[in-house]
Amino acid sequence: MFEVGEYIIYGTKGVCIVADIAPMHLDGMSDGALYYVLQPYHQSGSRIFVSVDNKKTIMRRILSKDEALSLINEMADISELWIDNDKVREEKYKECVRSCDCRELVRIIKTLYMRRIKRLKEGKKITATDERYLRIAREQLYSELSIPLDVPVKDMEQYIAEKIEGSKIGSV
Repeated sequence: MFEVGEYIIYGTKGVCIVADIAPMHLDGMSDGALYYVLQPYHQSGSRIFVSVDNKKTIMRRILSKDEALSLINEMADISELWIDNDKVREEKYKECVRSCDCRELVRIIKTLYMRRIKRLKEGKKITATDERYLRIAREQLYSELSIPLDVPVKDMEQYIAEKIEGSKIGSV
């Protein structure tokens, strides 16, 4: 069970703060069932009510600082999702986003970065679908990493690039 004040990931809503844990009395539901009151971290004023017994939507604690740094150190070794078929590729992106797994988000970002480079060399733009999933993956990953690393979301891409480059220099 999560605690009030804790940062968690709630499905594709991303980082949320557990604002309260309280019984709710709703028609047709067991009397006084406990619910988390979640506040999406980057949407002030918004609240989500979810049963503490929720089994449908992934809920997990955000990464610790050590886990976040370890993930960044592993990024160069995380494989891409190279799939030629557009429909299959989009389904895989959806699956990765719904998994709430940071490594899967890294895979999407790496894939779409390389795909963008390839398309630009061919004189083409990135597709709207690719752009959408790149934005979603970045938002979810960077917002989660920003909390334990105490780095603003807007600076996270630069922070990661510097850490990766620093690790390459350190290993040469």
